[in-house]
Amino acid sequence: MLTAFARAFKTPDLRKKLLFTLGIIVIYRVGTHIPIPGVDYRAVQVCVDQANANQGIFGLVNMFSGGALLQITIFALGIMPYITASIILQLLTVVIPRLEALKKEGQAGTAKITQYTRYLTVALAILQGTGLVATARSGSLFPTCQVAGQIVPDRSIFTTIVMVITMTAGTATVMWLGELITDRGLGNGMSILMFISIAATFPSALWAIKQQGDLAGGWIEFGTVVAVGLFMVGLVVLVEQAQRRIPVQYAKRMIGRRSYGGTSTYIPLKVNQAGVIPVIFASSLLYIPALIVQFAGSQAGWATWITANLANPRAAVHVSLYFLLIVFFAFFYVAISFNPEEVADNMKKYGGFIPGIRAGRPTAEYLSYVLNRITWPGSLYLGLIALVPTMALAGFGADQNFPFGGTSILIIVGVGLETVKQIESQLQQRNYEGFLR
Repeated sequence: MLTAFARAFKTPDLRKKLLFTLGIIVIYRVGTHIPIPGVDYRAVQVCVDQANANQGIFGLVNMFSGGALLQITIFALGIMPYITASIILQLLTVVIPRLEALKKEGQAGTAKITQYTRYLTVALAILQGTGLVATARSGSLFPTCQVAGQIVPDRSIFTTIVMVITMTAGTATVMWLGELITDRGLGNGMSILMFISIAATFPSALWAIKQQGDLAGGWIEFGTVVAVGLFMVGLVVLVEQAQRRIPVQYAKRMIGRRSYGGTSTYIPLKVNQAGVIPVIFASSLLYIPALIVQFAGSQAGWATWITANLANPRAAVHVSLYFLLIVFFAFFYVAISFNPEEVADNMKKYGGFIPGIRAGRPTAEYLSYVLNRITWPGSLYLGLIALVPTMALAGFGADQNFPFGGTSILIIVGVGLETVKQIESQLQQRNYEGFLR
């Protein structure tokens, strides 16, 4: 990886792209520290110092915002509204025929779907911003902080509207910065901003583990967390790169005096075909009951049960349900994102076939069979990785501070591998430029 970046900096146009990407990252990180108007910044800092940034029902959103959520800054919502909007549009593409037709239209249809994603992102930002302001005003954002009720001293409607508009504008700005990286920088802009947001929380989380440790001044706990994190990185890299290659042959065809086809290729089916989406789905679904209890403020039996079993990450009910939801959503997302019948029809249309399998319906059934077989280990792997912060380090008391959690490590490794691949592919294009001429 370091070699690829060093070679990229020696290439003038790639160096410009890298420096442009770094500049956007600096702007993004500065925005995560600028508080929105109407917030008592001193009260926020007092509460943040008392709270753990990775705890509570806002942990996932806070992680994706790089810690800006609990700081209540202009980029407090981060890219979470865009991620949610993208997932919703991707699911609706399977359900709504109009969106499915747009997806098949190529670049023009994709641009239209991207525009719909932007509109939905702004709508979700307004909704989430309103919820965050209401939570901050009520003091529920920091339940254990004594000055939580002083975070928003001015309760007027005008101040509330200004705060919501500021956070919505911040989300739109983050979306624009991500698109700038995609167009003029290196890699997928949204993925890189997500990578930076998560990586920004690592130093503070690791130092918190060291300070809370009891063995040798906390260094034993610190070293254990780093060792487990490195092991998880290696495991994730191994599984993320693993794939089942389905061989495909294309029959030779004669058109006039020229022959076409006669080549061999393969269909790569990844073991983790769903990526990190099932973990995000499962986490979001488990946060809903806890949110309802927090906003309701009820002390009834059902509220107590939800707090003790669903909101508590150590509870057996939470762990079991979280694992089952991840497995379910892994199969669900693979089913809607990969259509074996469509792949089989396209292969048949262009004269392709899998050796030993008849074209058409038998090919679709074979692809579906193989996909189901490799999705099982992929879904179990996702479930186990996501539960590491709860299970592996509970004895050290670092389960909530563990920075190498399932969602974070999957995103960081996936984005890192994809970015390095793009840099290497562009370097190869420039190295082989003389042969192409």
